[in-house]
Amino acid sequence: MASGTSVPATIPALGGEQSLNRYLAEIRKFPLLSPEEEYMLAKRFQEHQDPEAAAKLVTSHLRLVAKIAMGYRGYGLPVSELISEGNIGLMQGVKKFEADRGFRLATYAMWWIRASIQEFILRSWSLVKMGTTAAQKKLFFNLRRMKSKLDAFEDGDLRPEDVRSIATDLGVSEDEVVNMNRRMAMGGDSSLNVAMREDGEGQWQDWLVDTDPLQDERLADAEEKDVRHELLIEAMGALNDREKHILAERRLSEDPKTLEELSQVYGVSRERVRQIEVRAFDKLQKAMMKIAGEKRLTAAFA
Repeated sequence: MASGTSVPATIPALGGEQSLNRYLAEIRKFPLLSPEEEYMLAKRFQEHQDPEAAAKLVTSHLRLVAKIAMGYRGYGLPVSELISEGNIGLMQGVKKFEADRGFRLATYAMWWIRASIQEFILRSWSLVKMGTTAAQKKLFFNLRRMKSKLDAFEDGDLRPEDVRSIATDLGVSEDEVVNMNRRMAMGGDSSLNVAMREDGEGQWQDWLVDTDPLQDERLADAEEKDVRHELLIEAMGALNDREKHILAERRLSEDPKTLEELSQVYGVSRERVRQIEVRAFDKLQKAMMKIAGEKRLTAAFA
């Protein structure tokens, strides 16, 4: 953590929609973590169950939860409740995060955050009567996107051709599309002009945010991509020339060669080429893990 930075000791209270603005301001006081800080905190929590380390991991990602939760505000549920559910998912993600796998916490935790929010939405919309199969969940969370793509946001039932298109794309029946659309229409989307406070101050549209990745997310993704590229180049040194060539032609090329083509190059059977490819890929993975571990240790004791 940066020295001299004053941050709240605990997660700010989120008591309702009227306190949302204050909450969003408060969570911005928590500093973002560098990859090295994140790794060391994750190891402290994983190995010693250090609650302070876990708290720093959680609070540094509260902005990510709020950003994801904002993306689900069209389901007519209070944003404050979506954020609260997302925070629960974040805590679960932190608990299960393994830093040695080479991923950033944000990349891993976002799946827990989304899952927690989606389960809350499903419970709130009482979809039990309609079933909760994987296909129906997919329909529920993609119907708005599909309707927008088809310019089908008018009130009432969908046009038959739109129903067919959505059913085909999402792998569900046309009846399921019709019923889900009617069910969601009954729930109703909140108008963007609805006042957030009783005194009429503030509207939902004031909370519209840029859906592009946050600057720190873009930077982290770019840095992680560069690191993985460097690891790949370095780890390729563990392979012999034939393994390098076969692996590159089979898995790294934009136009991969077939086993038959490579078998003719080396005068061996297709099965032999496949065996060399599998062995080379396994060696490459182990080499990358070893190099990544050595780099972390070097950084930790630098």
